[in-house]
Amino acid sequence: MREILIVIGLFVMAVALRSARKNLARKLGAIVFLAATFFFFYYISGNIFAGIAGACIWFFLPWIELLTHVRRLRMPINNRLSHRELPNPSFFPNSIEAATGMEEAGFEHVSDCGWQWSGMQQHFRLFWHPEERAVASVCLCEQDEVAFAFISITSKDATGKTWRTTNFPFAPTLRCSPGFRWNHVPCEKSCFHQILSDHRGFLGKMRLTPSELLMPDPENIEKTIETEMRDQVDHNLRSGIIRLTEDGHFQYSKRGLLFLWGQFIKDMIRLC
Repeated sequence: MREILIVIGLFVMAVALRSARKNLARKLGAIVFLAATFFFFYYISGNIFAGIAGACIWFFLPWIELLTHVRRLRMPINNRLSHRELPNPSFFPNSIEAATGMEEAGFEHVSDCGWQWSGMQQHFRLFWHPEERAVASVCLCEQDEVAFAFISITSKDATGKTWRTTNFPFAPTLRCSPGFRWNHVPCEKSCFHQILSDHRGFLGKMRLTPSELLMPDPENIEKTIETEMRDQVDHNLRSGIIRLTEDGHFQYSKRGLLFLWGQFIKDMIRLC
């Protein structure tokens, strides 16, 4: 009975820690989950190696999704944005607050558009600010009745490098192009003014002044997003993460599935 109570107590503690707001507490919760699983298998078998093997099961669970769903995905080489109606605000978390924050900061609305990507519907609200020399977007992602939203602020310098600050909550599913520099902020930081402040600090840390940034063209923002995605696809084709199919699409290679597995593990441990 003592062993059962220890395992139950560890699992309850792990759930509580994973529900905390502090990033450190959530990471500690992941460790406690591993400890609870270890003791569960150890008490059943009486073998320490069985406990270690049981704890490692968590790290191989993503392969169920990778082998049954992801490896069959076919994604278009050239994806095109289309103008779309804004989804119902009840299905667009934080969109109204984010758009209001952008307008309060002086950003001007450009368009509402979207596309389908990897079986996921993505809807964008695009804004720009001439003085900040930046483009801001709030994006809604919908897949299998699950929806989440994130904010991005993007600037480009004269050398062609792209500097982006975002609260995107997951590890990227493709390798980033060489000319991209990312500044990931915690996903619970959803206030646009805070993210804008982080973006300014990011540019300042990189010793970039507004005069060194390119002025965005509001007429070409959608085209720029499409070009960025095609550049990223080409980079991942060269890296062997994805490969071409016969119907003009691409899919993940064996190397790409291993890359995605590593990204899944990062998300499991980090949880934002």
